[in-house]
Amino acid sequence: MTQTSENVTWLTQEAYNKLKAELEYLTGPARAEISAKIAAAREEGDLRENGGYHAAKEEQGKQELRVRQLTQLLESAKVGEAPAADGAVAPGMVVTIAFDGDEDDTLTFLLASREYASADIETYSPQSPLGTGVIGHKVGEDAQYELPNGKKASVKILKAEPYEG
Repeated sequence: MTQTSENVTWLTQEAYNKLKAELEYLTGPARAEISAKIAAAREEGDLRENGGYHAAKEEQGKQELRVRQLTQLLESAKVGEAPAADGAVAPGMVVTIAFDGDEDDTLTFLLASREYASADIETYSPQSPLGTGVIGHKVGEDAQYELPNGKKASVKILKAEPYEG
């Protein structure tokens, strides 16, 4: 799915196509819709007390921010295959870890950028402390990462499988 290394983001073809389609919608039909909302609200009169106008302008700002984010992401994207199911942790995989070797204290998460975050599974960025600590480790290996307080935490990789979402 994604892996950032020196500002390069790795995407599967499917992910690239999805993000490209979102960008095309936001720069085409969505821009026209928001412009129409702003124009309609402007015709209602005094802009200082026009809630519809201010809401539409705020929506426009959020939409344009997303356009910039997608543009930057797609400009630095390299399209490749989904990670191999070889037991090594890589972006685009669902990973299960055990904290401090305690196989009753586990966490299963998707290692991917926020564009893949879903309600189905917790998502950790490959650039997060946990993400950087587990990348490259194989099932059965121990990995370490730095906690916010500066201490190190150990985890054991129990599973690493390509995400099927």
